Amino acid sequence: MGIDRRKFLTIAGLTTLTAFGRKVPGVVPAEDSTLAQFDIPTPLSGKRWALVIDPRKCLQQEGCRDCIDACHQTHNVPQFDNPKDEIKWIWKEHFEEAFPGQDHPYIDENLKEKPVLVMCNHCDNPPCVRVCPTQSTWKREDGIVMMDMHRCIGCRYCVAACPYGSRSFNWRDPRPFIKDTNEKYPTRMRGVVEKCNFCAERLAEGLLPACVEACKHGALTFGDLDDPESEVRKILQSHYAIRRKPSLGTQPQVYYLV
Repeated sequence: MGIDRRKFLTIAGLTTLTAFGRKVPGVVPAEDSTLAQFDIPTPLSGKRWALVIDPRKCLQQEGCRDCIDACHQTHNVPQFDNPKDEIKWIWKEHFEEAFPGQDHPYIDENLKEKPVLVMCNHCDNPPCVRVCPTQSTWKREDGIVMMDMHRCIGCRYCVAACPYGSRSFNWRDPRPFIKDTNEKYPTRMRGVVEKCNFCAERLAEGLLPACVEACKHGALTFGDLDDPESEVRKILQSHYAIRRKPSLGTQPQVYYLV
């Protein structure tokens, strides 16, 4: 089936806008329009994305790295095998280091002695966004804090501003240290910052984040916090959850069940 030039440019433009999470006024979802015939994926939409982590489920298998490996493979995170050059989107920290000052006598002792998953918290009040001089990091309408590695000048203001250590700087060219390159996601270069993006590129394709999809224990739940019927909303209404360093006023949107 042939497509004339005007129709092709329309489809290409809409696809690009969808991939970057931009709203297209007046355009109906693909499944309700003629664009459906071109097999354009319907993105997942939400007003405020959030992630809920259940550390006890996460610890069901000691040393499990399924979510970490899935994230790093999906996003071409290099493996330098030394802490000086380490690049990390999702990793583990000791409970007491991840949650300083939040200890109380009723927290499971076993939990306090184990590492917990940490990542970018996609804060409602992100200090990294405020300090970036080039706007290479910004917050989308759905709450995801994005990073444009092509615009980044490597000043590392965002690294200094983030109170969670969630950003990594490429001191070396990362490309030779990527084991299996994922051609669907861009590689980076030396001198730029990177971090978790809640798999924004997968959401644009109607897919859940790679870490959530890879978890076999049901420890990670992702969804729209503003939707009363979403799983994350129901979990947080029925369970006690904590967030990292709440006193800083950043309003993290990664929650931990304790």
